[in-house]
Amino acid sequence: MLATKPKSPDFIIFFAVIALLGIGVVMVYSSSAVSAYVNFDDSYYFLKRQIIWASLGLLAMVFTMNVDYHIWRKLAKPVMVVTLILLVLVLVPGLGKVVNGARRWLGFGSLYLQPSEIAKLSMVLFTSTSLAKHQERISSFLRGIVPQLLMLLVVFALILKEPDLGTALSIAGTVFVLLFVSGAKMKHLGSLGAVGVIGIIAAVLFEPYRMKRLLAFSDPWADPLDTGYHIIQSLYAIGSGGLFGVGLGRSREKFLYLPEPHTDFIFAILGEELGLIGTLTVIVLFFLFAWRGLKVAISAPDIYGSVLATGLTTMIMVQALMNIAVVTASMPVTGIPLPFLSFGGSALIFTLAGVGILLNISRYVSLK
Repeated sequence: MLATKPKSPDFIIFFAVIALLGIGVVMVYSSSAVSAYVNFDDSYYFLKRQIIWASLGLLAMVFTMNVDYHIWRKLAKPVMVVTLILLVLVLVPGLGKVVNGARRWLGFGSLYLQPSEIAKLSMVLFTSTSLAKHQERISSFLRGIVPQLLMLLVVFALILKEPDLGTALSIAGTVFVLLFVSGAKMKHLGSLGAVGVIGIIAAVLFEPYRMKRLLAFSDPWADPLDTGYHIIQSLYAIGSGGLFGVGLGRSREKFLYLPEPHTDFIFAILGEELGLIGTLTVIVLFFLFAWRGLKVAISAPDIYGSVLATGLTTMIMVQALMNIAVVTASMPVTGIPLPFLSFGGSALIFTLAGVGILLNISRYVSLK
């Protein structure tokens, strides 16, 4: 426990998150109204659910913001165990719900939970706790790095089995950053990076649909009606937005041209309707969040707080960068939502819970 009396949480982090969340609610409605009306006879179908998820997420954020972050040192292992159980259960036929060929959800009716979204936060808590507790071992590959890799490999394999390579890579990237800031030797990280690249290549080569996505990324117009369709429609949306956009609610691509306009490709609709000004606004808000998150990490009162703040900030920024890269055809298509903006329940709730933990750490530091 900290002896220092907690102050108010960092305003800039709070402002950036609330602004992104507000933009997300508006854009979820704008991007989903057409498909919601066609599929559910209710233009507000996704909006109503997003408001519910956002409200639950804000409650989670307020709760974790007011809980001393040191409590997560004790809860990291139990949370990780529960996460592993959920990741196994989602793969069991009859329990995990299959959507578009992927088995990623647990639940019933209209209530579903995505264990891989919980895994993002769980891995940050578990890895931060382990690295802070055994900081003196980090220079040793066997005693410092291998224990972190073993848990990462288990989580990575389970999520890859769903399959969800994008989420698995975002978790691996976050853990890699945590190892770096904790003082791991560059030769060890370099070796891990090389092995990781080989693993990614193998994952692509042994799954035909991933190979198709890679080929589509290199030349989407070679197959414009199938593998290259997402990328082409996304670029059409962003390109037609120009500087100021075609106007809020006036997207053409959301009329069933661009798949997943309210989830993975919501940034493309944002670019179409609000133009370069709108997309830059969102990017600036994310970098404001990253800047203050890393300042909290640097100024944290202890090693655990520093590593944890770094992990939480990285977790969100890796997802944001991957999503924007996919939408702008800077990397192959992966199923990564844009934090705070994309429609979704589990992702929004657990991301905001993570923000709450970061805000709690900020209550014990002095930022200028």
